[in-house]
Amino acid sequence: MAKAMRAGVRVALCLLFMALAACARTPPEARLRETVSGLQAAIEGRDVSALREVMAEDFVGPDGLDRDGARRMAQGAFLRYRDVGVTIGPLEVELRAEQATVRFTAALTGGSGALPDSGQVYDVETGWREVDGDWRLVNASWKPRL
Repeated sequence: MAKAMRAGVRVALCLLFMALAACARTPPEARLRETVSGLQAAIEGRDVSALREVMAEDFVGPDGLDRDGARRMAQGAFLRYRDVGVTIGPLEVELRAEQATVRFTAALTGGSGALPDSGQVYDVETGWREVDGDWRLVNASWKPRL
């Protein structure tokens, strides 16, 4: 009887630990949303290295823009504007195995005073690939909304 009870306790503990481990894993969509949020923070923080880290080595943007071109474009904007703001609208996420598409609107502002010197709203579509549990930006396209 005591052996059976100990075995039952062991099984219950194993199941509990397995359930806790499963809960600890963040679902792919939640990790992707966190990555997009981190990308927004990197832009607002003018952190070019964080932007580059999120982009896949084979990143492609509009008109053949590559990873280094995107980094230079960001550096130029950060040099031009002391304050950079980005407000991202609701994310529309489509997951497919280890790939995803995320669509959203983004309002970008830049300036140096209390009011932005420049601003534009864009419709953005991004492609992502999951690599070793991390999401990498593979492609991006954007069109002015207004």
